[in-house]
Amino acid sequence: MSRGHTCISRTMKSYQKLTAAQPAACRVEEEGAAPVPSGHGKLAPWWVGSGLLVAAVLLSTITVWVLRQVSGGWLGPTAPPKCLVVPESHRFDCYPERRVVVTQELCESRGCCFIQSPPLAEGKQGVPWCFYPPDFPSYTLESLNQTALGMVGLLVRREKAYYPRDIQKLRLDVEFETDTRLHIKITDAANPRYEVPLDVPRVMKRAENPIYSLNFSWDPFGVVLQRKATGTVLLNTTVAPLIFADQFLQISTSLPSRFLYGLGEHRDTFLHSLDWNTLTLWARDVSPTESFNLYGAHPFYLLMEEGGNAHGVFLLNSNAMEVALQPAPGLTWRTIGGVLDFYIFLGPDPNMVIQQYQQVIGFPAMPPIWALGFHLCRWGYGSSNETWQTVRAMRNYQIPQDGQWNDIDYMDGYRDFTLDSQKFASLPSLVEDLHKHGQRYVMILDPGISSTSPHGSYWPFDEGLRRGLFLNTTQGQPLIGQVWPGFTAFADFSNPDTHQWWLENLQHFHAHVPFDGLWIDMNEPSNFMDGSEDGCPPGELDNPPYTPAVLGDSLSAKTVCASAKQKVSVHYNLHNLYGLMEAKATASALIRIRGKRPFLISRSTFPSQGRYSGHWLGDNRSQWKDMRYSIPGLLSFSLFGIPLVGADICGFSGSTSEELCTRWMQLGAFYPFSRNHNTQNEKAQDPTAFSPAARTAMKDVLLTRYSLLPFLYTLFHRAHLQGDTVARPLFFEFPQDEATWELDRQFLWGQSLLVTPVLEPGVDSVTGYVPQGTWYDFYTGSSVNSSGEMLKMSAPLEHLNLHVREGSILPTQKPGTTTEATRGNPLRLIVALSSHATAWGDLFWDDGESLDTFEKGNYSYVVFNVTQNIFTSTVLHASTEATKVTVGTLSIFGVQKPPSKVLLNGQEKPFSYLDNQVLNVSDLGMSLSQGFSLQWL
Repeated sequence: MSRGHTCISRTMKSYQKLTAAQPAACRVEEEGAAPVPSGHGKLAPWWVGSGLLVAAVLLSTITVWVLRQVSGGWLGPTAPPKCLVVPESHRFDCYPERRVVVTQELCESRGCCFIQSPPLAEGKQGVPWCFYPPDFPSYTLESLNQTALGMVGLLVRREKAYYPRDIQKLRLDVEFETDTRLHIKITDAANPRYEVPLDVPRVMKRAENPIYSLNFSWDPFGVVLQRKATGTVLLNTTVAPLIFADQFLQISTSLPSRFLYGLGEHRDTFLHSLDWNTLTLWARDVSPTESFNLYGAHPFYLLMEEGGNAHGVFLLNSNAMEVALQPAPGLTWRTIGGVLDFYIFLGPDPNMVIQQYQQVIGFPAMPPIWALGFHLCRWGYGSSNETWQTVRAMRNYQIPQDGQWNDIDYMDGYRDFTLDSQKFASLPSLVEDLHKHGQRYVMILDPGISSTSPHGSYWPFDEGLRRGLFLNTTQGQPLIGQVWPGFTAFADFSNPDTHQWWLENLQHFHAHVPFDGLWIDMNEPSNFMDGSEDGCPPGELDNPPYTPAVLGDSLSAKTVCASAKQKVSVHYNLHNLYGLMEAKATASALIRIRGKRPFLISRSTFPSQGRYSGHWLGDNRSQWKDMRYSIPGLLSFSLFGIPLVGADICGFSGSTSEELCTRWMQLGAFYPFSRNHNTQNEKAQDPTAFSPAARTAMKDVLLTRYSLLPFLYTLFHRAHLQGDTVARPLFFEFPQDEATWELDRQFLWGQSLLVTPVLEPGVDSVTGYVPQGTWYDFYTGSSVNSSGEMLKMSAPLEHLNLHVREGSILPTQKPGTTTEATRGNPLRLIVALSSHATAWGDLFWDDGESLDTFEKGNYSYVVFNVTQNIFTSTVLHASTEATKVTVGTLSIFGVQKPPSKVLLNGQEKPFSYLDNQVLNVSDLGMSLSQGFSLQWL
């Protein structure tokens, strides 16, 4: 079996890792042979170096006495030696239930070790008092056989665990899908179970040269995964028992480092703390708050290994879940349904990990270019005329704007697909006016459908009821909750018939108000009641044996009953998919209605969401802290394959200040999705509402964004094509530089544009990390040479620091006030020479909104290159769109000495050379569709 490199160890009875350096107790089998358990009792190499001495098992009474002194008497009655050998950081929680005071009696009833440790401050978790002993019963790997793609095994549990309906026999499927992707699935060997209805790639043949090796422990069963090149152990599930009951599935692993990211959606630093930190995944409508489960569920993490390699792990499971992190470093997945379906991505660099993840969940959709313009919204414009006044004021000051949005106040009684005929009577005219000015209109939609209108007066509900398209109670009646319009039923987007009904509703409304994009909100789904107007029925769906640490302590808190029936399954299984399924229906309806690329933004998200929608980070507040937290939010969604992401600029709730809003507009101009949004009853916070100085600063930074649209659009093309990130953490480009691993107050666009925003009040400078190399000031071209250090940068209120990385070429364009106006303007190519005087860049160009332009070949792709003082533009693929655009200017940063002459395709051209080593050549007038060269001598 040399290709899979699986080896087996038979004799490991203990979960804790022991220090030993003997050879592995396994042999690598020949291709096609079934693995044979080895007979010798030597310890396998993954036990090496964990800092636990075998001798610790033979603790003397003196050691116990010392432990008691050190712990200040917190041990209580002396625990058995097998418990005392487990260091605090390696104690895996045997009693994770919240709101329970865990006593020795409760703990020992589960067969676990009980050692008290000092209590922590309110709300903080610490070392578990109740934890698994090394000999806690788990599953045994009874058999393991080769398959075409990997292996299939049988796992058997001889002793029941402590949750009801323990599953005694499990099937283990291992597939070596690619050289960098491993698929491990554990499910009930006898009965089918719910699995996430997500299309995943099916491989036809086993990987030839995987960069990983997989080992098994037979008894207790465990998986040990190593990176071949370094020997690093990426997963070791022998550290705690596997539990697989009907409504409680748990598996733990050691981690090779503490540098772990992902596991959304949460408000947190980008790098998660492993200090007894539990992250819950259960879609919930709540203002972003630390430690709460938020709007979306993303059971995926990225981990940086020592030396700069990276790997990722995805648990394809949509049930309520929590992930417990601990300082060992270790991690425990706990979910209350479905199966354990893991994909492991081996990178080896972080960019590749995210690409490999998206090869499984799907690459993001290509947005229309207008989606990348600036968007303006608020709840509480009050009328279409007031909305229109804001649009006119923006035009009046010539501030860039592509999208004007409305929140729920446009509706009649907050009911979907209706219009307030008094206050929003002029909305169709406003939309027509926006279109005339090359702008777009986006409106909000909620999934709760008003159920109280007189029969025959509200088609969306009547028709949905007639066709049976709503979530039902266990009694088979529509489940009624309460949202903005009052009592509502909830559309069941797991039913294909609902997609058709949704389309028809949107078609009716579009005939009246020809919207361009949609904003789907409240789709966790949110409910102002817990469960329904009648509460939730008794039973193990609404009251499971174990409830993860969800806000509100109940699965139905501010949402519908978990027992609600949907077409595909019960809501218990589908809750976290609600936003994804609605986005799928909405994107498909937009394509049918407009025949162009759909644009939509969703609040609730799940893996593969990027194929259908973008995301905004929810109902934030107008506070400096919220602005700071938006960067980790942005970067996390980059990992999740949803590059079109941003936060409400200047904050949604609460009152902003001019300084905060100016700084936030500067940062927000570099959110991939850039929208200023505000709540009702707060003063206006659009750029026109401020002093001339602030307004000008906001306008300037938006013009900078618009000038960079060709670069940004090309980044989105690369995301769509191969899963590259758009907003990118610094360590993705500098994985060898550990100083970058914790940075989340700066970010890159792609490989080459460094954004260093001001995130504090009352300052006129900012300190940011500048990775090793030469960086150029985006505005002036002056160079900064860094050894990889924190540098203080001047940052007056009107200035955002942007730096261009050496060796890159950024396609920019003279900005207009809309993407449409900008697209016709000449290009300016910014060349940032490396220390070897080379540079590279590219540009993807199409009509900006047609479907599948790349797939159909209706695009241009141009590559720019500099070597030996010659710039070349090479057209690799051409379309008619490129003939409408010219390259006007070339700005070359880092030209060491003044040239004597400049030649464009061999003809002399005038140029200017500045003493900060910037060479400018303008009036080039070259069509983008024609290759050309420019030489300086």
